[in-house]
Amino acid sequence: MSAASPTLASRPARPAARRISARLLRSELRLIAGRRRNQAGMAVLGLVPVIIAIAVKLSAPRPGEGPDFTADITSNGLFVPLAALTVEMVMFLPLSVAMLAGDAIAGEANQGTLRYLLTVPVDRTRLLVTKFISLIIGSFLGILAVAIPGAVIGLALFGGGPMTTLSGSQLSMTAAVGRLLLVIAYLAAALSALAAVGLFFSTLTEQPIAVTIAVMILNILMWILQGIEQVAWLHPFLLVDHIAAFGDLLRDPISWAGPLRGLITFAAYAAIAWLLAWARFAGKDITS
Repeated sequence: MSAASPTLASRPARPAARRISARLLRSELRLIAGRRRNQAGMAVLGLVPVIIAIAVKLSAPRPGEGPDFTADITSNGLFVPLAALTVEMVMFLPLSVAMLAGDAIAGEANQGTLRYLLTVPVDRTRLLVTKFISLIIGSFLGILAVAIPGAVIGLALFGGGPMTTLSGSQLSMTAAVGRLLLVIAYLAAALSALAAVGLFFSTLTEQPIAVTIAVMILNILMWILQGIEQVAWLHPFLLVDHIAAFGDLLRDPISWAGPLRGLITFAAYAAIAWLLAWARFAGKDITS
């Protein structure tokens, strides 16, 4: 009986560990949602499509000017979030996930709370997984912060109806919403990959601002390299080179080759960056 007692006592441990992991995730999401700078950032992200929609309403763009999809806004309001996402994927959205990644590990260490987190019965791998899941959710929320206000203001100012695809055919309103959801999911995957890189950087320092700067430098460097034809051989390996493939989701029929290559690249970035973060964090000496 004495030998059986530890076995019986140990059986409930797994559900408890899962509950602790879920509790950590909920706590992390509350922190992300509760920080004032994150709320301000979400407001800025949502303001851009509103500005674009109002600007187009007041003064229609001339042919050949403005970002992609801007000239099509007047034909269907759903082009407003597409135009805004095109603009914000260059700088604003990467900046938002860079800030979240900086807070993930480096921010906790800087505030002295990381050591406390590791005192609960959750190992470092589970904690790192929880942090990454929260960053993925944060990436989706960032995209939605642009897409939802953009769709609302766009439909309010320009209406809905059939959407003209990049192939020249037209989609019903229901199909157009479905394509927008595909674009949201695709771009969120791209941001999640960048967030994984930021998570790795976050394990290297205790200064969250350093993580944000490092992620943005990497993002800007990739955009610069993507525009240099002399290094075209490098382009397929750059995260940003596959972002524009979301346009293939707006063709009729959908051209899947580009988005699938993009998803494979995003997954490779996320997997490699997370493994590097795990290798660093698993043996890291937590002093604060």
